[in-house]
Amino acid sequence: MERIFTIEEANRTLPLVSRIVADLVRDHEAWEDKVREFELATVGSRPEHPDAIAELLQVEAQRLARDIEGYIAELNDLGVICKGMDTGLVDFRGQIDGRDVFYCWKLGEPSVLYWHEIDAGFVGRQRLHPLVLTSH
Repeated sequence: MERIFTIEEANRTLPLVSRIVADLVRDHEAWEDKVREFELATVGSRPEHPDAIAELLQVEAQRLARDIEGYIAELNDLGVICKGMDTGLVDFRGQIDGRDVFYCWKLGEPSVLYWHEIDAGFVGRQRLHPLVLTSH
């Protein structure tokens, strides 16, 4: 069963969550760069004559991918759902007026200030009402 957060609980996890998400965003960007470099390096490579640089880039991309999987696992262990590796977007399952919703936070924001319906995603993101922020 997924963890249900209050706004206060979600905000209390942010020091740890923000460090994990910052590492995730950094390594995701580095992974994308390595994959692009690898693809360029393999243009002249053939199976019978592999490019040594391409092989090194592939190993580095695989290492970064494992690190990224580890960050996502850490977030999952906390009950936090990664929604955007490139932007640092995460959701916390919560409730408003008895309805299941997601509290939404993005790297760089000072606290959890937004929510959206379970099926709405980022485009349905709405600012939390001040009473919700103080009443739980």
